[in-house]
Amino acid sequence: MTLTPPPPAVRAVRVPADPVRWPDVARLPRASAARTVVARLLVERALAQLPLRIRTGRDTPLAGARTGDDGPAPTLTLHDPDAFHRRIGAAGLIGFGESYMAGEWDADDLVGVLTVLARHVDDLVPAPLHRFRGAWARRRPGTDRNTPDGARRNIHRHYDLSNELFALFLDPGLSYSSAVFDPLPHAPGVLPDEVLTAAQHRKIDRLLDLAETGPGVELLEIGTGWGELAIRAAARGARVRTVTLSEEQLALARLRAARAGVADRVTVELLDYRHVRGRYDAVVSVEMIEAVGAAFWPDYFTALRRLLAPGGRVALQAITMPHERMLATARTHTWISKYVFPGGLIPSPEAIARESAAAGLRITHDTGYGDHYAETLHQWRARFRHQEAAVTALGFDSVFRRMWDFYLAYSEAGFRSRYLDVRQLRLTAADTEAAR
Repeated sequence: MTLTPPPPAVRAVRVPADPVRWPDVARLPRASAARTVVARLLVERALAQLPLRIRTGRDTPLAGARTGDDGPAPTLTLHDPDAFHRRIGAAGLIGFGESYMAGEWDADDLVGVLTVLARHVDDLVPAPLHRFRGAWARRRPGTDRNTPDGARRNIHRHYDLSNELFALFLDPGLSYSSAVFDPLPHAPGVLPDEVLTAAQHRKIDRLLDLAETGPGVELLEIGTGWGELAIRAAARGARVRTVTLSEEQLALARLRAARAGVADRVTVELLDYRHVRGRYDAVVSVEMIEAVGAAFWPDYFTALRRLLAPGGRVALQAITMPHERMLATARTHTWISKYVFPGGLIPSPEAIARESAAAGLRITHDTGYGDHYAETLHQWRARFRHQEAAVTALGFDSVFRRMWDFYLAYSEAGFRSRYLDVRQLRLTAADTEAAR
């Protein structure tokens, strides 16, 4: 497939980018002509085989497949093909995301385009060229490692952006993890707050049930969020200790616990999971393992086992990806790790099973519900887009808004394509189970 370049009038970067805040978006990367040509050839070859429609310029005809398995194919519009291919030639998929942030391409259905790409991620580059992956894929910066100091920096970069920002698109309880819907919605549109809140409470209650949380239970939560799980656990009569590395979340979680009348049963601390001491009847950790980093998964699961009292149980919620994709991602600096979750890595089910077993834990319950995360992300993105003026008023510029929109759409596409899943697990001490 040959793409006709657009007229010169559309070649400029469309989104103004602060060169200090967004250096790699504000300027085009240095890339050799050869790399750009190779990138163009590979991209054109890949797109020609996918159920996507490609538009180049305002008046050029569509190229590529017109329909897909689910009906009309979504359209990807290249406003500046030269810049698009140059960025991909220089930085691979990081460049793909940065090109969107710069406004060099758009889509009529961003989730649809990204879902198609996620479904065919292993076919985008011809198999004989896989061994040259290192020419485009960069290694993760050593500064992103989740040492105790590094983990606090990484958490700060995402979760301390602004409590007000997260409040614009999350449910009123500020739950920032997958909800569980009943039933799962299939119609487009924004659900009422009370429906999303009920779905988030359903998720929390399932985890608390797995942890057998009730009156008198000593519960530890690793990863406070904004305190909704701790508040609901305390309402069941549990005494809750919850730890976080986010100063913004710490302050608001304490305030929310006080407003809910459970401050006497909820203790919120700024503390790394590796430094927690004590023994607990139950430990709950919701979508926190993704921020740990593969090098520190042994520390994480060892901490879970060490903190369990005899007969205790762990309730864990985790996003997962296929094992081979996890291994490839672990070696690579990705757009997500550069702009959204520095130091993060989504584990595979195999990695969770291996690391937990090595720490002396046994998985006794495992349920997946990735379709519910896709819907959760759909709701967050719809709310975020609806609140564009309010996001701007908080001081977030157009590049940030496109970055966040891309992040939410990219994540939803991961679940729509079944590239990602989310699981709720119950773990107990292996020696306890053997004694029964």
